[in-house]
Order: sequence, then C-alpha cells, then structure tokens
Amino acid sequence: MTKRSYLRASLLGLLISSGWAIVPTLATAQTLKLEPTPSSTEAVSSTATPTTKPTAAASSTASTPEPTVETEVSVPSEEITEAQAAEAVPSQPPVDSGAAPAAPVAQAAPQAQTVKILSPPSGATLPQPSSTVIVEYKVGQTVNLQVNGKQVDRSLIGRTETNSETGKVRETWYGVIFGAGGNTLTAHLDGSSEPATTVNLEVPGEPDRIKVSTRETRVPADGRSTVTVVGQLLDSRGNRSSWNSHITLEASEGEFVGVDANSTTPGFQVEAVNGEFTAELQAGLQAGALRIRASNGEMEGFHQLQMVTPLRPSGLLAGVVDVRFGRRGTDFFDSFRDFLPPDGDNRFELDTQASGFATTSVGEWLFTGAFNTERPLNEDCRGESTLFRAQVDCDDTQYSVYGDNSTVESFASSTDNLYLRLERTSPVPNAGIDYVLWGDYNTNEFAQPSQFYTATNRALHGAKANYNLGNLQITGIFGNNTEGFQRDTIAPDGTSGFYFLSRRLLISGSEQVYLELEELDRPGTVLERTRLLRGADYDIDYDRGTLLFRRPILRTDVTEDGRVAVRRIVTTYQFEGEGGGTSIYGGRLQYNFSRGLDKETWLGATYLLEDRGDQDFELFGADAYVSLGGDRYLIAEYAHSENGLDFSEAISGDAYRVELAGTIIDKVTGRAYFNHSDTGFSNTATTSFVPGQTRYGAEVTAELSSSTSLRASIDHEDNNGIAPQPLDTFEDLIRPGFAPTPGIGVDNSLTTITAGIQQRIGRGTLGVDYVRRERSGDFSNVSSDQIRTSFITQLTNDLSFHAYNDLTLSSESDPVHPNRTTIGVDWQVHPGITVALNQSYFTGGQFDDDFLTSLDIKGEHTFSTDTTLRGEVSVLGDRGLVGRFGIDQGVTLAPGLEADFSYERVFSGFRDTAAGSQFAQPFAVGSGASALGLTSGNSFSAGLSYTDNPDFKAKARVEYRDSTSQGSNLVITADALGRINNRFTTLASYSQASSANQTLSALGTSRDLKLGLAYRDPKDDRFNALLRYEYRENPSLIPETILFGRGTGSTEHLLSAEAIYAPDWRWEFYGKFGLRHSRTNLAENLVGTSTVSLAQARATYRFDKRWDASIEGRWIGQPTAGFNEFGIVGEIGYYLNPNLRLGAGYVFGSASDRDLGNSRSASGPFFGITVKLDNNLLKDFGFRNQVAPKQQQESESVVEASNKEPEATPEALATEG
Repeated sequence: MTKRSYLRASLLGLLISSGWAIVPTLATAQTLKLEPTPSSTEAVSSTATPTTKPTAAASSTASTPEPTVETEVSVPSEEITEAQAAEAVPSQPPVDSGAAPAAPVAQAAPQAQTVKILSPPSGATLPQPSSTVIVEYKVGQTVNLQVNGKQVDRSLIGRTETNSETGKVRETWYGVIFGAGGNTLTAHLDGSSEPATTVNLEVPGEPDRIKVSTRETRVPADGRSTVTVVGQLLDSRGNRSSWNSHITLEASEGEFVGVDANSTTPGFQVEAVNGEFTAELQAGLQAGALRIRASNGEMEGFHQLQMVTPLRPSGLLAGVVDVRFGRRGTDFFDSFRDFLPPDGDNRFELDTQASGFATTSVGEWLFTGAFNTERPLNEDCRGESTLFRAQVDCDDTQYSVYGDNSTVESFASSTDNLYLRLERTSPVPNAGIDYVLWGDYNTNEFAQPSQFYTATNRALHGAKANYNLGNLQITGIFGNNTEGFQRDTIAPDGTSGFYFLSRRLLISGSEQVYLELEELDRPGTVLERTRLLRGADYDIDYDRGTLLFRRPILRTDVTEDGRVAVRRIVTTYQFEGEGGGTSIYGGRLQYNFSRGLDKETWLGATYLLEDRGDQDFELFGADAYVSLGGDRYLIAEYAHSENGLDFSEAISGDAYRVELAGTIIDKVTGRAYFNHSDTGFSNTATTSFVPGQTRYGAEVTAELSSSTSLRASIDHEDNNGIAPQPLDTFEDLIRPGFAPTPGIGVDNSLTTITAGIQQRIGRGTLGVDYVRRERSGDFSNVSSDQIRTSFITQLTNDLSFHAYNDLTLSSESDPVHPNRTTIGVDWQVHPGITVALNQSYFTGGQFDDDFLTSLDIKGEHTFSTDTTLRGEVSVLGDRGLVGRFGIDQGVTLAPGLEADFSYERVFSGFRDTAAGSQFAQPFAVGSGASALGLTSGNSFSAGLSYTDNPDFKAKARVEYRDSTSQGSNLVITADALGRINNRFTTLASYSQASSANQTLSALGTSRDLKLGLAYRDPKDDRFNALLRYEYRENPSLIPETILFGRGTGSTEHLLSAEAIYAPDWRWEFYGKFGLRHSRTNLAENLVGTSTVSLAQARATYRFDKRWDASIEGRWIGQPTAGFNEFGIVGEIGYYLNPNLRLGAGYVFGSASDRDLGNSRSASGPFFGITVKLDNNLLKDFGFRNQVAPKQQQESESVVEASNKEPEATPEALATEG
C-alpha cells in the first residue's frame, strides 16, 4: 500500500468510526462525499446513495429527518504528511448507539462577517512555517485566501464540509506557508464587496539569540550535586524558533555530565531539538557565582546561579604523626638529600614529623586546613614547591589507580607548610562567598570588567580575605617571598612551538598564558583576549622556559567586519633568581549598587604595592561600571602607577578611560569612548596597551527604515610615547630586563571623520560616505577628504557584482588610503564564504598608477564542526601588500577516525606604525609588544586521531613552518595507548620541535620518545609491573646555548622497571631499577658522558594483624664520577590499635665520592611511634563517622558481595605502579 493509500484508508476508517457514511461521487481530485449515518433505531442502508437527501427507507423510519452534512476530502496532487492528515479530521465525541448522533461540526458564534477564519486564531504564534487554515462561509460562495497579500494556491484545499441545516461550508487548507515574523492572513469572498476577514499571526524565524537558565537557583559546591540546564533558541521577536542545532555549553565551575554530542569540539555539545535543549551540570568544589554560557556561532546566552558553601554534618580528618628517636642523618624513609649528610653530624636526636588535613563546619562557616611539618604542601617528586601544585612527569598524582574515572583535586594548595581557609556563603544575595585564607590564590577580584588599567591577573601565595558588608565588598591580599615577575609577548609562527620565554627557571604554576588578537598596524587595539589552561591548551617546561601548545597558533585572523588582525602570545610568570623576598600588598573596595545578572552596577577602588626593597611598583585607581538597562552601559576608570623596576629612577604616569555604549533610542545605537595612558604609566599584569597613546571617538548608526540607515563616526588617535628599541643583541637575549629598552620618541596623530548613508535599491545596496583624515607629526602631515562609494547588487542568488570608489577631493592624498577604483564579482560558494575577483586601480600615495588584480577569499565559515575556511588579501599600511589565506579542515574518515588540516600563508614585511617601527625579535618584554612584526611564510599542519576503540587510542600531528627570514620548524607529535590483552597495556609517545621564536632559528631540535609496558591482571592482583624507556635529545637546549656554537647538544637514555608481588596477605615484595645514560657535546671534539643507576628492593612479612617486619635496601651509583651510596634498614612493628603503631629497627648507610675525596658512613638503631589521625581520634570535636546514605550503602554491599575487582581502564593499567 502506498503512503497516500494508507493515509486515505486511515482517514476514512476514522470517519466511519465517528458516525459518518461514505458516499462516493465523481470528482476529478479524488473527492469523497460523506454524510452522517442514522442511529440504531433507523434503517441502515447497505448501499450508499449518490444524493445528499435522505433515502426513502430512512425517511419512513425516522420520525424527524436528520440534517445532512456533505463533506469532501480532497487529496491534493502533493502528498500530505501524517500530521496534516490527522489535523484534517476534527475531534468527535464517541457515538452513543442509543442516541441521535451529535452534530459533527460545532456551531461558531454568530459574526458579522459572512466568511470567518476559524483556525488559527488571531494573534497565535505558529510552531512551524507550514500550518492548516480552516475557513467557514455560506453555501454557494467561493473564498480566496491570501498570506501577506499573496494568493494561496487553491490546490491546498484538502477538506470541504457542508452543513445543510446551517447552510455553511467549512473548508480546510493544508500546508499554507507563512513567512518568518509577522504575517497577515486574509479571507474574502469572490465577487463580494464585503470587507475581508483578517487575522494576524506570528511565525518564529531563524534563531537570533539563546536563552539559558537552570531549574535550580542554588547548588552546594560539593563536587557531586547537579543542576539542570535548560535553554531555548529565540528569534528576533522573542519567539521560540523550531530549529535543530548544536549548542556549546561552558561553565565557569563544575563539569557537564552525560553524552557529549560531539566530543571533538571544544566545550560540551548538546542537541537543540525544535529550539529546546537541556543538560546536566555537576557542581565544582569552589563556592561562588557559577556562570553558564550557551553559544552557537555568533549567538550566545548567559545564566548565573550560586554555588553555596557545602556545610558538612560532620567533619573529615586525615593525617599522621610520626615520632622517631635515632641517629641524625640515618632516617632511611626521609628525604634522600638528608641521608648521610656531608657534615658527619650523626648524633642521636628526637625527631617529630606530622601532616594532616581537616575540614568541618563551624556554625555557618566551613573550615579547611592542612599542614606538614617537614615539607611544603605543594612539594612534588622532584623536591620542588610549585604554585597550585603543578603536576610534573614524575608525579604519581597523574596516574589513576582506582580503575574508574576518579580524579584528584587539590583542596589545600600552599607553597609553604600550612594552608588555612574559612569561608561561608554570604547572606547578601548574589554576593558570592566571604572567606579568609592562607595559601595559594588568584587575584580574580582585582580583574573586574570595569578594570583595564588597574587590573591585576596574578597567581600568588600568602594571605587573602574577601568580605561582603551589605553592598560593600572588601578584598585584601598579601603575598610573601614573591619571586621576579615577568611579562613576555611572542609573535607566533603558525606552529605549536617551542616558544621560548625570556627567562629560565620559572616558578611552577605561576604562569598565566593568553592569546590576544590585535588590529594590524594599530598597536594597542586588542580585539579579543582568551585565557589558556595548562594541560588542556599547552604544556610548559619550567626549567627551560618553553611553551608547546596542543594546536598550531596561526599568525593572523580575520575579524567579522573584514579587518586583518594579528595574534600574540602573552605570558606572565614568576622566575627564580630575582625578586626573592619581595612582598605584595593589595586592597580593593567595591560598592555594589546592583548585583543582578546584566544589571550589575558598582563603584570600586584598588591599591597594589610590590615591595622589592629599593625597587617598588605602586598602582592605584578607581573604576565604575553602570548598567543603564538593556544593552546600555557606562564604564569609567582612572589609574596611577609608579614604577621603580628596571629604571635608575622611578617613573610615574596616569591612565584613564570612559566608555558609553548601547541603544540610544529605538533603532539607533551608539558608542563613545576615551582612552589615555601617559608614557610613564605601567602595568604588566593586564591586557596589552601602548603607553603614551590617546584615543577617543564616537560612532552612531540609525536605522531609518528597513532599507535605509545612516552612520557616522569620529576617531582621534595621538601617539606621544617612546618606541621600543630592537632586541637584536646577545646581551638583550640573556638579560632582557622587565621593560623594553627605550628607543626614539613618537609624536603623531590621526583624526578620521566619516558620515554616510546606506540605501537598499531593489536587490542592490548603495553606500555613500564622506571621509576626512587629518594626519600630523613624525609619521605624516597630510589632510585629505574622500568620498567613499560602494554599490553591491545580486546578479543571482550566489553571484553578486560590486564596485567601490575612494575619490580624494582634496589636493593632498593620504599615504595609506589613496584614490581607488575597484570593480569585481563575489561568488558565494557557501554561506559565509565568498570568493571575490577584483580589479583595482590606484592613484596617489605609494600605489600611484598601480593596477592590482586579486582573487580573494573573504570571511570565515564553519562548514561543519570540522571545517573552517578563512582568508583576506588587503592593502594595509603604507609599506606594501599584506595578505593571509587559511583553511582548517576536519574529516571523519571512519567512526572514531578523524583527520584535520590547516594551512596559512602570510606575505608581508616589517612596517612603521604610528607607535613606532616593527622588527624581528624573539619576544617583547613588558609593554613593548607594539614593536613585534608580522613575518612572512607558510605554515601547514595535518593531524590524525582515533578514539573509537576503548582498548586503543592514538593521535598524531605534523606541522611545518617555512620562512625566508625565519628558517623552518618541523613539529611532530604522536601518542598511542592500547591494551594488548586484558593483562598487558602499552603506550608510546613521540614529540619533536625547534624554536618557533623569531631570530632563534639557529637552535637545534628537541626530541622526546617514551615507551611503556604495564602488566596487571584485573582478576588476580598479586603481581603488577611497569617498564618504561625514554629517549631525550637536547632536553635542556635554551637560547643561551647559541653562545657555545653549533656543536652544542645532548642525548639521554632513561630506563626504569618497577614490580610488586604479594603471593598472599603475609608477604609483599617490591623492587625498582632505574638507569640514565647521557652524552653531551660541548664542542666539535669535546664530548662528555655519564651513567647513573639506582636499585631498590623491599620485603615485608606480616605475622598477624598486629605484627609485621620488613627489610629494605637501595643503591645509587655513578661510575664515571666514582660515586656510590647504599643504605639498608630492617624494622619490626606492632599495632596497639588501628591508629597507633610502635616500631623499632636498625639502619646502615655508606657513601663514597672519588672526585671529591669524601667517604662517609653511619649506622644505628631507631625507635618510632606512628599515630594515624582520623575521625575516631577527635570525635568529640565534631569529627564523627557519618553514616553513608542509603544508596551508597547498597553500592558498597554489592561490591562486598561480588568480591570482584572492577576492570581497569587502559589508562589506569598503563600508569599503575
């Protein structure tokens, strides 16, 4: 049966079941006439009659003739959908066999009009552009239907019902098409002077914005609770748009759970179906305001809710206290560097070590604390203390040992031995949290949206407090023992690295990395700034001071309005060697007049002092943010700085800005701004700016009608600063300083005034603008007037013609914007991507009498989530032609197998700008980024990844950059992780890269190869083993090594093996072996080699649940230096209870160093007491064992009953041990 036959049969069956008799009739459009069947008391004829009058048999049986309703169901030439077929049949009540049939059509209330529109009702919002329309009129008349004045095809009439009693005809039109937005539906009678019947309808259009919210308003920051995120796609009129699309969700805290619709796309992807979407967000661990962003292309929506402090019904305590009495320097289990000290002081001493972590509720406050008496809390396996406990290669916190998706979070980060935090959710609505802490922290409160010149983005250690006293927010910071602080700006080369910073030996975890997009040849005009995250976006070598990004960093980009922009890598960090002992003091007061989302209004004041003894940096200022309703806002800021760093005498300066933007009146938008910074003003912990630059102006756009708009703008720029001096000497490379070396002064200005109109004429658009430019100073002294004319018209849907003309009216011609006449065609190969063929002719300026033929690719468009094409060719500056072409292509080759490509070509030369000359340099320090130039060259990358198999995952990428001025850089990265069988897991990783900085092409290539093999039987955990090999080439290569010539280089081979065997609960054996062989080329004929080995073994025997004994020994040797050291320890222990253990043993150690002529040994007994800290120990102080929730108890009982270990993931198997 065909679809049409099926629909017809279903329709007729439904009509029959509703009490209608089928009367066939001759109709060209397959028309069927229906009439109601008689009741059970009437004679039912088995043969359908061809007339609309009652049959004789029916008349003789019925006491009263029933009205006859004639219904025609017409099937149009185009098949209707099942939903339309269902709408064609009005809902009827069930037929009672004992009563007369109800009237099949409800009687409408009398109206003055002869023709009525019954459905849809006036003012309705239709869910779809296609809808069913039902009209009613008198028998013998004909109705015409119009939508927005356009006649509706009568073939859409699919059903006609005639009621003989009322003399009315009800007509149903299927699939009537309405346009997006407001629609006028009109029904009028043919040949009648009666006024037409009209209804107004709304149809949601293309999505214009996103509305996002949550069903919950507050959620505890416990890492477990979830909130439901819901959202809608809305059109320009605020109606829900019934579009299907991908939505990207991002949250400032927490993690989205569930299925990611496209895991290869950044962010969490959800499907919007019929304009609606939903997702679950798991709360994070940081209390405060949680901001959710939903985006799709240029559309975005925001929502904010409170993550409240999770008060605990009972506290949590974990820790250990270890008391040892024995000889000094013989503690086998202490730090290796403290074993057998060279001073030979081995007297007996009593040593106490303790560490612990605790969190508990104190009223409405939550207390969290941690301490360690022997080492900093953030100390890693290398013995280094880093900010926020940055993970390193040898740190076992990277390895999952749980066999599931468990993660490790650091609650108590501190570079010293103590962490304290007391916090609560502020009783002031939307005020976030009140807290005081000692430990590591960020300066988020000092980087508000109203702060630019006074903003501070730093990672620090010390004390911090934040308290909300009504509408007043008070924040204070203190940083102790802060190291040297540096700001570097690097021009990328189109690859992922290596990018060398200006300093070595960075403080781990102190860095903040940003990508800034700046208008080409307009230094200081930052269009976009994005913060990057370690691990997710980049890797960093703190010793070498290098950045290696996860993706290629392209040199340029194209803005939405077609301007070419350059990309910069901006990094701030602390480093060792300078500034030790520096203290930082800061405070901020912020009075909040309103805290509501999109209604925020505040007034703030900030003070910061960086004390380096005889060198200080001081910054203070005030700022305000005022929401004026809707999209209107006002920002005002003032800042003052005094900088004694890197200068013989302190320099000072002021900076201030004002910005007002938003809708002025209906259909009129505007923006006014004023920015100024003195030459002596300094702040390296904020967004890039140019000292000595003043810029102010205003712009306004007025929409007079749907086809006419006016626009006008004025912009003035003054440059009165000092241009940076080129960093082109070796001295500059090894001693870069904190601020750029002053060069020559700049003194110039540019005023640009524009006014114009844009008019749509048919399919074309005409634009006419008057442009006045006035240049003065050392850059140029020219005043010019131009008329800029543009005309664009559509020849076909995909092909358009355009013509531009810049005509100079004045006697002087602007050197950057001469006379220009351009004609061309634009071919829209895909929405958002246009290929343009242009012929331009220039007169005046440097391009006098020049012809330019160009084939351009303009715009940027994502064909899918995998493919992006972008490009631009422009005449920019007064020095030459600059251009860019790029493509990012992603291809899904098979399920889980994806490839991606990117290509970029930049052709340009270094130019002069109003802020000074640009030149090649590896990095710019401080505020010297205006001198960074754009180098020409090609960059290409290709990547392949496979993630579909849970037992095997792999990815590889090749990047190549070639430049005549910068040399080449080949970057290769490859990773693979797979399970050979259920016991063996292997991994492999390879990477290589050279320097990506300008002028550092002479550096060699660094390579790293890692191979690993792990054994673990998930069904028998008695034996586990791990084997690892690593090859390093030039692992310590830094720019300073250029001084030693081309022979400099090194290679390292590292081999390690580790195993643990526990045949039963009594015995446990553990062993480890490591070897490192290195070779260093100091010159052509000078080679140094070294081999270091380490071996360790341990055996433990448990007599019963209380008694145990162990013996352990280790050896480390370096034959080339004649160094050997070994130690051995034996111990027996007894548990008085699960929290208290007594131990006693004997230790012996010896060390010899041939080169230093130093040999030493020590031995002796020791005694120890170990106390485990947990909730049972301090239960009277609020630390009680809480009964697990019912669900958790059930889960635990299931695990105990099954007595089976969950199967581990490949990642866990590969890193186990």
